[in-house]
Amino acid sequence: MEKQVIIVGGGLAGLTTANHLARAGIKCHLFEKRTYPFHRVCGEYISNEVVPYLRSLDLFPEKLGPSNIKWFQLTSVNGRAAQMPLDLGGFGISRYRLDEFLYQRGLENGVEFHLDQEVTSIAFNGDRFEVHADTVYTADVVIGSFGKRSKLDVQLGRSFIQKRSPYVGVKYHIRYDSHPPDLISLHNFKDGYCGISHVENNIVNLCYLTHRENVKAHKNIRAMEEAVLFQNPFLKKIFENAQFLFEKPETINEISFETKAPVEQHILMLGDAARMITPLCGNGMAMAIHSAKILSEHVIRFCQDKNYSRLQLEQDYAKAWRSLFASRLWAGRQIQRLFGDVWTSNLAVNLARHVRPVADFLMRKTHGTPF
Repeated sequence: MEKQVIIVGGGLAGLTTANHLARAGIKCHLFEKRTYPFHRVCGEYISNEVVPYLRSLDLFPEKLGPSNIKWFQLTSVNGRAAQMPLDLGGFGISRYRLDEFLYQRGLENGVEFHLDQEVTSIAFNGDRFEVHADTVYTADVVIGSFGKRSKLDVQLGRSFIQKRSPYVGVKYHIRYDSHPPDLISLHNFKDGYCGISHVENNIVNLCYLTHRENVKAHKNIRAMEEAVLFQNPFLKKIFENAQFLFEKPETINEISFETKAPVEQHILMLGDAARMITPLCGNGMAMAIHSAKILSEHVIRFCQDKNYSRLQLEQDYAKAWRSLFASRLWAGRQIQRLFGDVWTSNLAVNLARHVRPVADFLMRKTHGTPF
């Protein structure tokens, strides 16, 4: 019998996987609790390592006019700056447009979408799954692509969900002509850092990570920005001169960097559901896309080869995930220690300015190679 695959969550990793599987002839259902298009808290920068793979699936969003990013700028809390070329480079594209584009491609490829439907529980019984949404669905394979933190993590009893996380993510879209279209900047401030880069249509994405104590101490986000982010003169200039396009910022609480497993109760996890990628591991969007590729290849084999067991599928996927991403995660954790503090952020800027071999090495460790 033809195997059925259910993907829970229609983010970047889930949408990419759905397209890959559908093009291979796998019957695929994707559940998303919202309706496209919508905004997500995201840095919206993708390194060019993903381009060959996306082009092979006709998923590269060239017609959306993504920005072409070639340079990286780093500033410290007190405004010291360094700039260096990005060897591989990348592109900027908003999740609002990219996710909608991948959704439309999925419709063309035969993915069956269940939008505006929230999955409330997943259970593995015998050798099949029961997925509860508006009704009960069954599948041979369930893929978890439900993001950083979900009610499903609670239902599944995942260990990381028991720990409170102190991090808050905030995103704006702005118009700011002073930011070069080929530059991605990372600006430090006390207990956080802010990424800024162009996406499509001359829009600039401004997304930052901060400690919840910063917000708590100043009562609201705007007051916190003026008291904390404005200590970095680069950020102060941007906030005072940019045109902000959202009525209010997109926010996400409880961003957790705790360890997760790529397979939980036989569910194959993708993207942030498999492991939250710290922003300083290169970029989570590229890693989400790469995880979609390796998972799709293993699931296709499981669906087409009757001798390829579920145990082999789970073991092989977990092994491939660790092999590809473990060193990048480690490098990101080490680099993150250099951010969010005056002294250490100045050290990071000095390394980038004066010890280029070290800076180049760290850049390579946090980015992958084309696939």
